[in-house]
Amino acid sequence: MQENMEKFAFAGEKDITRAIASGFLKQFTEFAESDVVVIGAGPSGLMAAKELAGKKFKTLVVERNNYLGGGFWIGGYLMNKVTVRAPADTVLKELGVPYEEVQSGLFVADGPHACSKLIAAACDAGVKIFNMTVFEDVVLRDEGKVAGAVINWTPVSSLPREISCVDPVGIECHVVIDATGHDACCVKKLEERGLIKCGRYGAMWVEKSEDLVVEHTGMVKPGLIVCGMAVSTTFGLPRMGPTFGAMLLSGKKAAKEAEKFLTGKNLGYAI
Repeated sequence: MQENMEKFAFAGEKDITRAIASGFLKQFTEFAESDVVVIGAGPSGLMAAKELAGKKFKTLVVERNNYLGGGFWIGGYLMNKVTVRAPADTVLKELGVPYEEVQSGLFVADGPHACSKLIAAACDAGVKIFNMTVFEDVVLRDEGKVAGAVINWTPVSSLPREISCVDPVGIECHVVIDATGHDACCVKKLEERGLIKCGRYGAMWVEKSEDLVVEHTGMVKPGLIVCGMAVSTTFGLPRMGPTFGAMLLSGKKAAKEAEKFLTGKNLGYAI
């Protein structure tokens, strides 16, 4: 006896291609101008983006890889458990991530679960993401104000030099958040131009580094905020290793700093 089977709606190859291309180009056009562009989709960048989009700021995340979450997926030493120290367990509760207290004030969760929850929360809040997109430079205005980012396809950098002359494009915003980890890519571009002096992150010292990263999170130049491990590089702080509480709290603080800056500006469109 043959079972009744539902039939898929008709859509040919051309229809699928048009849907992908038109949807992407519509979003790309819309987000050529944003309130905030977050460079880096690790835990601090995703958290900052989620918080800002939740406040109805137009927020774009640029990520050079084809995946999101940075080291949040895999924890330390390829063991996909992630740890956070109090008070960052409140963020795990907020995201609905199951976790276990392994000693007083130290909590452990499954990396893939925690990362997936954070990505979903950011997307649900309205964050849009350009992945496989590499940050190349900042857009600068008078007196060194950061006013956007220069971006290109990540694979371009892997092309042979003789065929890799692919010009990047610029996107504008009121605030750029450097969430690029130890590379501190945005800050380094300002350092190249003599607009800021960057440090070098120090050796691992978890007890100091997490507090210091959150403490120093903020605006380093008009229009540029640093968060996460980019803070360690910018200010020459100790590295923290495979624990993620400061990443989450630094992202939250970066969002608050961006909100203060944005609400003091006359934006050209409704938010």
